[in-house]
Amino acid sequence: MNFLPRCLSYSKCSGGAGRSEIRGGESSNGGFGKDGLLWFHDIGNCGSGEYSMAIVQANQVLEDQSQIESGPFGTFVGVYDGHGGPETARYVCDHLFRHFQAISAEGNGVVTEETIQRAFLETERGFTSVVSENWHSRPQLATVGGCCLVGAIYQQTLFVANLGDSRVVLGKKVGNTGEIAAIQLSTEHNANIESVRWELKDLHPNDPQIVVLRHGVWRVKGIIQVSRSIGDVYLKHTRFCREPINGKFRVPPPLNMPILLATPTILKHPLHPNDSFLIFASDGLWEHLSNEKAVEIVKSHPRKGSAKRLVKAALHVAAKKREMRYSDLRNIDKKVRRHFHDDITVIILFLNHDLICRGVVQDPTLSIRSALEH
Repeated sequence: MNFLPRCLSYSKCSGGAGRSEIRGGESSNGGFGKDGLLWFHDIGNCGSGEYSMAIVQANQVLEDQSQIESGPFGTFVGVYDGHGGPETARYVCDHLFRHFQAISAEGNGVVTEETIQRAFLETERGFTSVVSENWHSRPQLATVGGCCLVGAIYQQTLFVANLGDSRVVLGKKVGNTGEIAAIQLSTEHNANIESVRWELKDLHPNDPQIVVLRHGVWRVKGIIQVSRSIGDVYLKHTRFCREPINGKFRVPPPLNMPILLATPTILKHPLHPNDSFLIFASDGLWEHLSNEKAVEIVKSHPRKGSAKRLVKAALHVAAKKREMRYSDLRNIDKKVRRHFHDDITVIILFLNHDLICRGVVQDPTLSIRSALEH
């Protein structure tokens, strides 16, 4: 059954969260829509401008999670790409922003690189505790992880923090030419990138198998492509790298130090009036679209429906790669879809520098999150 209960949650209030249910087309609550396995919010307002959001499912259970938060702290965007299951991404969506809020409150609401790094590390500690508490009943949680991409706009500064291979690309106006350049702001942690392989070799000089090339793909310990994540605790703690988890996840001892890191790469970018929009997306989008192509699509069309337009563009490319029509790909059900493309999440933030410079506070606060179950 192509049934989706509570596919997106939407809250625009200072108290509890509200929810919208999608049963096809546009919803009367929050403007969410549904098109097969594609869910979208075409356009909305936040404290830093306008946003557009879209998610397409490929796995049997959606492993991507995402959120947009806007209030006195500024604007917070999160894209969480799970692997091995949905549990880590769901946990991050539940806890990372809460830690961010609590830690920034300790510093009178000031956001710094340290604020974000501590929020990531607290989230990592929390998920590790969940794995520990459930070790006897659900040991497979030790093999679930997630990539995390966060953008936080505080005053007139954008902070970008990333673990894994999701990506944020800035569309920046080039003088008065009318052109918009594509500038990647996030650092990716994937073993297929040469610098990442060198980093791993430097950190593990006595392990000749720290990266292994298999079927044309570089993998950490021959298992996983990303070198940083939340979760994946079987590659971080000896006590989880043992039975009863599947043998393919158990690396030979000793595990003297974590193989994967949970420390994000953080970039601080002062916002400039020529900074037009930001594209946050899981790697499922970038597998099919270049930075330049994505920026070109956004800048050449109306803002409304921009995220959905990018997702569909990626699906058209995925279909073409398999010598099939988009209409045929669209009719393939989840799980089987994973053979053609990954779950894809896209959030586009159109920057309003007047609001950002004036320090306009979102009132009431805005909180939009992808659902935990679909």
